[in-house]
Amino acid sequence: MTEKKAAVLLAEGFEEIEALTVVDVLRRAGIICDMIALGNKNVTGSHGIAVSADLCMDEADRNTYDMVILPGGQPGSTHLRDSEQVIAWIRAFDAQDDKYVAAICAAPMAVAASGIAAGRKVTSFPQDFLRELLRDAEYIDDNELLEEMVAVDGNLITSRGPATALPFAFRLAEILGKDSTPLRQAMQYDALKEVMKK
Repeated sequence: MTEKKAAVLLAEGFEEIEALTVVDVLRRAGIICDMIALGNKNVTGSHGIAVSADLCMDEADRNTYDMVILPGGQPGSTHLRDSEQVIAWIRAFDAQDDKYVAAICAAPMAVAASGIAAGRKVTSFPQDFLRELLRDAEYIDDNELLEEMVAVDGNLITSRGPATALPFAFRLAEILGKDSTPLRQAMQYDALKEVMKK
């Protein structure tokens, strides 16, 4: 089986929890996960945390990746939406049955801009302007979402925000062929879920 690869796209003002949680979990799961910056490799998140990306977008070959992942945050999500390169990546990945597009929080605005959300189940950070941008999609609210607040429609995966970053990352690992159970247990995620049920 070919080793799976994921690309997390980082724009200035990305949401740190959403981006770095996904990178951390996928790497723990044994999936190659590159951080790819839209511009300079040194990217600063929306809360002032600076990250050194693995590659710049101009250096990355999208054909070598199985999944493209868009973290939220502002103005990071807006930068993703406004990037012709990002929109091209989203459309290219969506056009292939064996590739995936994932977005969390405000980043589904880029999915909407790409035109691939129409008629599909999606979710996002619960703000009216995002619901409006995704009006052509089948928007899923909290009470309709699965327990872990991740919406999956074919090769499109979306989630709500920072608090859902772990279940989002676990789901992405599973979609890329890894069993997330050992990670969930080792990271105390399952234990937390049990405590929260009480």
